[in-house]
Amino acid sequence: MEKETLEQKVKSIIEQLRPYLQQDGGDIEFVELTPENIVNVRLQGACGTCPHAKLTLKAGVEAMLVEKLPEIKGVYDVDLGF
Repeated sequence: MEKETLEQKVKSIIEQLRPYLQQDGGDIEFVELTPENIVNVRLQGACGTCPHAKLTLKAGVEAMLVEKLPEIKGVYDVDLGF
């Protein structure tokens, strides 16, 4: 069996989180994994305009990714600037 790359693992975790965001009318799109292990994403739908987007991104998405993949240094929304 072929080992998953870090990017594949990140995408898999994001896919697991998407239904929770979609329940509230939002979504998340993987953009890239930087060489510094920063995950760039784009919050969409209701998440893109929600006042709690930063909390969702940092306490939800980033916390889950870092917990499961300690080599990840952070998550950044390319449109919202955090």
